Amino acid sequence: MSNAHSAGVRSGLLLLLPLQAASVAGLGLLVTGPLAGRWPLSVEDGVNRALADRRETLVTAVSAGMSRLAATESIVTLTLVAVLALLLAPGVPQVRRWRNAAFLAGSVAAQSAVFLLVTVVVGRARPDVPHLDAAPPTSSFPSGHVGAATALFGGLAVLAAGRLSGARRALVVGLLLLVPTAVAVSRVYRGMHHPSDVVVGLLNGGCTLLVMAYALFWSTPGTRASTGLPAPRTRPDDTGAAHTATRIPTAAPAAPAGQGRTVVVRHPHGCDDGTAARVRALLRGHGCTDQVWTSTTSEEPAGALAARVAEADTALVVVCGGDGTVRACADVLSGGGIPLAIVPCGTGNLLARNLRLPADPDTALREALAGTTVGIDLGRIHGDGLAPTRFTVMAGAGFDAAMVRDASARLKRRLGWAAYVLSALRHLGDPRMRLSVRLDGGAPLERRARMVVVGNVGSLQGGLPLLPDARPDSGRLEVVLLDPRGVAGWLAAARHLLTRPATRASGPRLTGGQERRAARGALEYFSAERIDLRFARPQPRELDGDAFAAGTRLTAEVEPGALRVCLPVRGPAEPVAAAGPVRAADGAEEPGGARVTARPPARTGRPDGVR
Repeated sequence: MSNAHSAGVRSGLLLLLPLQAASVAGLGLLVTGPLAGRWPLSVEDGVNRALADRRETLVTAVSAGMSRLAATESIVTLTLVAVLALLLAPGVPQVRRWRNAAFLAGSVAAQSAVFLLVTVVVGRARPDVPHLDAAPPTSSFPSGHVGAATALFGGLAVLAAGRLSGARRALVVGLLLLVPTAVAVSRVYRGMHHPSDVVVGLLNGGCTLLVMAYALFWSTPGTRASTGLPAPRTRPDDTGAAHTATRIPTAAPAAPAGQGRTVVVRHPHGCDDGTAARVRALLRGHGCTDQVWTSTTSEEPAGALAARVAEADTALVVVCGGDGTVRACADVLSGGGIPLAIVPCGTGNLLARNLRLPADPDTALREALAGTTVGIDLGRIHGDGLAPTRFTVMAGAGFDAAMVRDASARLKRRLGWAAYVLSALRHLGDPRMRLSVRLDGGAPLERRARMVVVGNVGSLQGGLPLLPDARPDSGRLEVVLLDPRGVAGWLAAARHLLTRPATRASGPRLTGGQERRAARGALEYFSAERIDLRFARPQPRELDGDAFAAGTRLTAEVEPGALRVCLPVRGPAEPVAAAGPVRAADGAEEPGGARVTARPPARTGRPDGVR
């Protein structure tokens, strides 16, 4: 995005804070009003009295320390010290230092502002037990101590997760996240808050961190690497030999200037007029003077791409849109050899993120045009009521598809992928589904799960490694079943995903027919070239962020090397893709002399009728 557009996005995202304040205030009015006598609020007084009756000297002393740690004076002091340390951090670029400092200070300040606004609306008395601290004049709902501790120590945990890796990251992040929880328990123990006060305090601080992180990091061009998200690493291949990350050779240009027509597919909402004008100028500057533009519609998600490619010799296709538009264009271009350049203008842009394209549309196109082409896999999929088509990122059914289906289009335009988070909250209580999984024609595996995802790449927004084994050139598809049981299951799944590197699963890489469970069984992984899914009841389905009609069957099969993509030239230490290496289309040697491992050629036959 341009600087002006990025500033607009960040300003729009910060408008979530008043919405957050209104939501917390509304929840407080429910807690103190119609829900006050209902379970679990009806047992809160009993919890406070039980803790007050069982106070012990050692626990009281520890709780006093935690309470003082989260007091206003301590939070302000610690925040100032942390901000100063971030600004003076050696070896960190100046822009990143300022952004990290603004994130931490802004999170603490924003949480405090939301807290104060809520206490003006909601008046809740402190618990009717002896108080071990002086009671401030503010409402008991929500807990300001807990909210402030969550914003400060949770913010430090976010920054630490970006700077550290492996066991050190898990240890430091875990200890930092324990602090708000310990403060919450201490405040209830000391008679200062009801349990619901501290729970909402945790939510208030956590939501503030989410808004600030997205506004300052994930919606800002070029910040994906600057936040320190895990970089790709070398990994063992299936035979146990070292698999070296591939570097793109610089000899083969992505799009030879002036050779053939350039077809540009534009999503009219994602790619505004200003972005379109800059794309046009960049292409002309690269020598692409013969440009034909086509806009997408709901009936033609790839526009008139198929007709434009058929009517003239096409050297390059440029897609200005999100994952859904890229998917539709990839379906047209599969196996044809015409390179595709991606201008990320959508909500998620997950393929672009996994291929480590810059987030800024102009920069992404400029670097792609100066780079080279690589071959990546596609997933071919069909089912009942779903005509054969392809996906580039992920296909899923269940919880994630319901989230995609019910995300507000208006909120997606204003908030980006954060709109999916709001939609997901509505489906946390959805029932589990019964399904069978058949891998490469093997025996069906009977399972229950909240959702199933089949992936060509592995990372979600913010580098979250949903499918850590997935690589866009592996010749395989990865599968994950999510089936958390209760709050503990959700927390175990979240901990596993947040503390694992984006490019390495815990344990050896899966091969066909193998499975691996993680997070106390909340996550189960598979790998195969063909996956057949059968559901006991119709389930919502999605492909690359687009919702499709519910159904009882999905069959996905990998299509190796079927799409040529223009990618920037990386430095000598930078692999191509965040989710793993992508082999150069020409099979060139790496600078160090290592030969890129050969892979099966793309299968261009279409027995399923896909064109």
